[in-house]
Amino acid sequence: MKKIVTSFLTVLLAASMLAACSQTASQPGGSGDAGGKKRFAIIFKNTGNPYGEKQMEGFKIAIEETGGEAILKAPDQPTAEAQIQMIEELISQKVDAIAVVANDPDALQPALKKAMDAGIKVLSLDSAVNAQSRMVHINQADPERIGRVQIQAAAEMIGGKGEIAVLSATSQATNQNLWIEWMKKELEDPKYKDMKLVKVAYGDDLRDKSVSETEALLKSYPDLKAIIAPTTVGIAAAGKVLTDKGLKDKVKLTGLGLPSEMAEYIESGVSPWMYLWNPVDVGYLSGYAADALVKGTITGKAGEKFTAGKLGEKEIIADGDGTQIMLGDPFKFDPSNIGEWKQVY
Repeated sequence: MKKIVTSFLTVLLAASMLAACSQTASQPGGSGDAGGKKRFAIIFKNTGNPYGEKQMEGFKIAIEETGGEAILKAPDQPTAEAQIQMIEELISQKVDAIAVVANDPDALQPALKKAMDAGIKVLSLDSAVNAQSRMVHINQADPERIGRVQIQAAAEMIGGKGEIAVLSATSQATNQNLWIEWMKKELEDPKYKDMKLVKVAYGDDLRDKSVSETEALLKSYPDLKAIIAPTTVGIAAAGKVLTDKGLKDKVKLTGLGLPSEMAEYIESGVSPWMYLWNPVDVGYLSGYAADALVKGTITGKAGEKFTAGKLGEKEIIADGDGTQIMLGDPFKFDPSNIGEWKQVY
C-alpha cells in the first residue's frame, strides 16, 4: 500500500511540475510571449491634459481592435526624466511596443535605444524624438501648413498690422518649435511688413503657468494685437485671461485648441477661429502603426504601406534623417461649426 501511495504522489508531483512549467511559458511578456496578448504602451507628456487623454483613448481603441492590450502612461510633470523612468519600467516589463509623445527630442535617446535593443518596437507621435530614437514618427499634419496657417489667421484677424506673440508649450517640444520656425518663415513675406513677432513665451503645457505667461505678455506689450497659442493648454488659458480682462476687441487669439474647451471663446469672439486635428485619430493611427511594426508588416522605411483601421491605407514618408506617417491637414474651427465639434472632443 505504501508503495502505491508513494508512486501516486510521485506521478502527481511530476504532473504539477509540468503544469507549472507550461503555465510559466505561456505568461504574456514582450516579443517572447507564447500565448498572451501583445502589449502596447503609450507615454504622453503629463497627466491632466485633455488633449493627451484623447490621444491615449484613440491608441487604446486601435490596440483593442487589433487584439492587443494597451498600457496608458503619463508622468505628473512634463519632464524627460519622468518619461525615461517610465521607459525603463516598460523595458523591464518586456512590452512589445512603446509609443511616446516626447518632452524632449534628444534626452530620451539612451532609454529608447535600450528598448529597441531589447526587441521592443519604438515610435513617437505628436511631439517627435530624434530619428535615432525611433522606428517611425506619427505626425498630426504637415508642420509647414500648421505654422503658416496660424500666421495667416492672425494677420486676417488684425488687418495685417500690429504686434503679435506666441504662447508655446515647452522650449524643447519638437512639434511646437518646428511650427514656430514655419511661422517665422511666413512672416518673412513682405505682405507682413507691418506685423512684428515680439515674444515667444512658454507655458510648459501647464494651465497655471500658461495663465501667468499670458498675463506677462499683456503687461510687457500693452499694444499687443494677437496671441498665437499652438498648444491646447495654452490657448484655453489665454482665452480665459482675455475673457476675464475684457480684451475681446483688443487682443485676438488663435492657435491649436480642443473644440470642447474653446467653444465658449469662439462663440464669444475672443478667438474668432482656431485649428486642430482629431487627437483621437492621432492616437488611433499610432496604435495601428505600432501593431504593424510588431507584426512585421512595416519596419519604418519610407515607401512602406499599411492599413490603419478606419483611417484606411497610410504610407511612410521621409522625414529628415528618419521617417514619418502623416495624419492630414489642420482643420479650422469657427462659429459655424464649433457647436457640432464641441460635442465630439
